[in-house]
Amino acid sequence: MSTLGIDITGIGAVSGYGWGTDVLWNGLSTGKAAATLHHDRTRNGRNPVWLAKVPDGGDHGDGTSRFGRALRGSAREAIDDAMTRGWRPGRRVGLIHAVVLGEVDEWRNFYLEDGGERRVRDYLTLMPSTPVSLLMQEYGFHGPAMNVSAMCASGNAGLLTAKMWLDTGFVDDVVFVATDLSLTPENIDHFVKLGVGVVDVEPQEGCRPFQEGSRGFGMGEAATAFVLSNRSSASYGRVLGGSMTHDAFHATSIDPALTQVRGCFEQALADACVTPRQVRYLNAHGPGTAQCDAAETEMLETVLESRAQVYSVKPLTGHCQGAASAIETISAVMGFERAIVPAAPQVTDAHPLLLDGFTPAEPGLTVKSSLGMGGHNSVVVLAPA
Repeated sequence: MSTLGIDITGIGAVSGYGWGTDVLWNGLSTGKAAATLHHDRTRNGRNPVWLAKVPDGGDHGDGTSRFGRALRGSAREAIDDAMTRGWRPGRRVGLIHAVVLGEVDEWRNFYLEDGGERRVRDYLTLMPSTPVSLLMQEYGFHGPAMNVSAMCASGNAGLLTAKMWLDTGFVDDVVFVATDLSLTPENIDHFVKLGVGVVDVEPQEGCRPFQEGSRGFGMGEAATAFVLSNRSSASYGRVLGGSMTHDAFHATSIDPALTQVRGCFEQALADACVTPRQVRYLNAHGPGTAQCDAAETEMLETVLESRAQVYSVKPLTGHCQGAASAIETISAVMGFERAIVPAAPQVTDAHPLLLDGFTPAEPGLTVKSSLGMGGHNSVVVLAPA
């Protein structure tokens, strides 16, 4: 991959805190999780659970689907933001959509409530191409449009794909969106059964990355969007480079040898043409599971030579699955402009390099890591504008 770097010139977000990037930042700044207690379980025998679900909202002209409204709402905010900052779309604007579990609510309704029967027009809302197509139509974009999927690493995968498109001149600009609104009762239950989802207590009681007593992650939803360009006049920050590898080891577990995780970190720094001395912060995958904490701690202390400080926003936003690394990146990017690192507050004894809550930013780069289920390792190197 080339190391030219690309500008992030517009951002948009929908999260468990609500609709908009300002709402997300204000929520993070409280140091309190976005999750609320949900009683709307749809099968008998379930207890209430803590979830950072996207609340109802958006433009209902975008349809009845929460997924479609969130996708288009976050993208519209990012595009409007970029244009306010002076960006003008080029002739070839591409769209990359990061998604793992797509229109989950509507597919669930299709089978369980509609009996597999719908009008063709309503059936089309189930397709991942539909909200993307409507967005392309709305703005008259004619570049390539595609989905990328790499489990929790999908956000990083989308950013790196966008960078490759721009570096090679394949497009003039990219709108990148990551969407995950998949917290149906069935999906929640199965992550709990896997031993990683924690929904029976408030998130910061259960999710404590790099701290004692962590049980796993709280669950969240999000849609986040970026306008990426080499023709920016006002940038939030830059994507300098990155890398992806695959463990090829297990469906859920990280290879304990950490060979491919280490290679991913090292290759990302090389791709961005930077050294560990230039890295000030590790915005970690940080789901609060023992194996991820161990893997990222090892990378912090060896590849990054214990020079960087580490933080995770998952205790606040929840683990947003296919949109996880994207909402964590957008949190870092908003921090660039405000000279603040948006770390979650510590709640117990922690690694000495873990930040404790919002922290004034020092000069240096941010490495964003994401270790997706099934062996999808990804690292992106970010720089303030």
